[in-house]
Amino acid sequence: MSVKLDADVAIIGGGTAGCSAALHLRGRGATVALLEARLCGSQASGVNYGGVRRQGRAFVELPLASRSRAVWERLPALIGHDGEFAVSGHLKLARDEAEMAELEAWVAGARDYGVAGELFGRNAIRARYPWLGPKIIGASLVADDGHANPRLVAPHFARAARRAGADIREGTKVVGIGRDAAGFAVETNTGLSVRARTLINVAGAWGHEIAAMFGEHAPEELMTPNLCVTEPLPLAVEHNLGVVGGNVYIRQISRGNVVFGGGSGMGDSGQVRARPLPPSTAAAIARAVEAVPALRGARLIRTWSGLEGAMPDGIPVIGPSRTTPGLVHAFGFSGHGFQLGPGMGEILAELALDGRTATPIEAFSINRFAAVDAAAH
Repeated sequence: MSVKLDADVAIIGGGTAGCSAALHLRGRGATVALLEARLCGSQASGVNYGGVRRQGRAFVELPLASRSRAVWERLPALIGHDGEFAVSGHLKLARDEAEMAELEAWVAGARDYGVAGELFGRNAIRARYPWLGPKIIGASLVADDGHANPRLVAPHFARAARRAGADIREGTKVVGIGRDAAGFAVETNTGLSVRARTLINVAGAWGHEIAAMFGEHAPEELMTPNLCVTEPLPLAVEHNLGVVGGNVYIRQISRGNVVFGGGSGMGDSGQVRARPLPPSTAAAIARAVEAVPALRGARLIRTWSGLEGAMPDGIPVIGPSRTTPGLVHAFGFSGHGFQLGPGMGEILAELALDGRTATPIEAFSINRFAAVDAAAH
């Protein structure tokens, strides 16, 4: 049986950014219908490593990340849960002189964006962090970065948005979208039809498919992070750790479990399936032990992967459609969207209701792929 629903704004995608957008839109009095094909937080927002960091980002992302960092601080008041957010600091490690030079350049450039990093050379890193492996020759620390639990954040945003009056439909896949002078008509596999003046595309690894319905090309690719967690261990890893090049990342939670990852699993976006790969797991274990020798011999209790969207230039698509008034995109977060999600909700609400945001987003426009569109035709 067909059911019709009217809303000011329809949102496709129930990750953290989509659920945060629903909550912030309701805070401004807009009616909202959010459509999620599976469960809120079941894909990129819920299967990632859990880093909440500004360190190491492209400079154009730092205004977004700083705005979102302020939202992370307010999670208990905003959604009724802290998401297990811990301000641990993010320590990025260098294993040779070229990597150390990269850290030095990033710390110098980040100052222009109000992000303070502290550098440690060979002697300082040994004195301050004796638990690091001997191949680590230096590091940079952003002290107010941290980590959180991806399995909690998006679902709690969804619950808060529901309490605020958003209509959130899980298990509801979009199968067609039309547009006329009155706005958008979104058709779903459940028979629900949503009419809305504005449409927000936060469909994650499927965001490019929504964009393609409106004649826009975005060369989004599939990412499948390979992740692991150990048994509880004595507390030793005091910071969220990364390395230049990103081939291993490590954090330890208060219960003692160490979450780490590196490399890729395998996945199929059509079947909505992903799984880790033993060779990637073995390589991540070797790199993790190299960075933190105390992890040698720890037992793994779970490995996993998931489906995320990535753009070839490593930064997301955010902003208005170039072909369709009332359509707003935010997808392709390239493996580092977890930290951005809470703040993206504020930005998307502004774009949907005001048509603009004070946070600079020009670098993320889908227009940057317009030349590809033209060449294809």
